[in-house]
Amino acid sequence: MKLKPVKNDRELNRALKRIDELWGTKPNTPRGDELDVLMLLVEKYEDEHYAIPSSDPVEAIKFLMEQNSMSRKDLEPYIGTSGRVSEVLSKKRSLTLAMIKKLHEGLKIPYECLIA
Repeated sequence: MKLKPVKNDRELNRALKRIDELWGTKPNTPRGDELDVLMLLVEKYEDEHYAIPSSDPVEAIKFLMEQNSMSRKDLEPYIGTSGRVSEVLSKKRSLTLAMIKKLHEGLKIPYECLIA
């Protein structure tokens, strides 16, 4: 395959098909190098045309609460008083760096999910 930038969805599909054909090739070979370059081209195109929006920190916290059957009271050690928890969950107050650190360390919520 002649390597060139991916400019539309048709070219994206062709590149993805070729990646499937090359998958599992040995690194540092001509086919392995072609696979590496194609993956970079596809990644660039997808980042530009199909970017995944960053998550909302409050939605990440609510998702964790739902998955772990947590109440607002369970968040108080990480966010503060019940009033502060309410303000954060209703998006009237932003998370502080201290809250983000406590939520990450205590509840294992990734930093990327907590920083807007």
